[in-house]
Amino acid sequence: MSAVPRVVSLVPSVTETLVTWGRPPIACTRFCEQPDIPHVGGTKDPDVLAIAELRPDLVVLCVEENRREDADALAGAGVTTAALSIDSVDDVAPALRMLAALVGVPASRLAGLPGTDEVVPPAHEGPQVRAFVPIWRRPWMSLAGGTYGSSLLAAIGVTNVFADAADRYPEVTLEEARAREPDVVLAPSEPYPFRERHVAQLAEVAPVRLVDGQDLFWWGARTPAAIDRLYRLLHHR
Repeated sequence: MSAVPRVVSLVPSVTETLVTWGRPPIACTRFCEQPDIPHVGGTKDPDVLAIAELRPDLVVLCVEENRREDADALAGAGVTTAALSIDSVDDVAPALRMLAALVGVPASRLAGLPGTDEVVPPAHEGPQVRAFVPIWRRPWMSLAGGTYGSSLLAAIGVTNVFADAADRYPEVTLEEARAREPDVVLAPSEPYPFRERHVAQLAEVAPVRLVDGQDLFWWGARTPAAIDRLYRLLHHR
């Protein structure tokens, strides 16, 4: 591997982190919001041939966002891959230390890189806020415990009312959500783009706060600041 590896990122969180670190990938997905970096498909449908033709030293994937068959196809094309697994806020710092090592960032620089130190959530002494978090509609879907988003909310004093769901991303109804008596509906801007026009319907469950979906679901270099922003949004009226 060269001193500065040629990296393809198939994970928006990884792409954002590498750009923040000053080590932008040579290619990324169309969902990475980096128009100046070449795109090689999406997170679920990467262009394996185009990636192989770039001759990267490494392709970074995520267990949550990318498909195993695409990882296998890349390996079959002779491409080296690495997959990160993020299920909680506590997973972020170890994963980013691993990423830094993979992309040739010296250990001596890690202390200065966003997200590589252990994330310490703000101290919260008030009551837990109970929240319903819709992530899709038609059908309505939410998230269970054991997901990064649910873990992030727990870190800032917010209880996910569907944390006990059997499925990682359960299909629900608004009636089921209302029966769990949330204090608030946190409607994120992604993966479904909830906007003001959806507030009236969601308000049948509980008062609605529109939140930045990237702060809630994109982990990595943004995690410490995202935790702070969401905490201030939800606990400082």
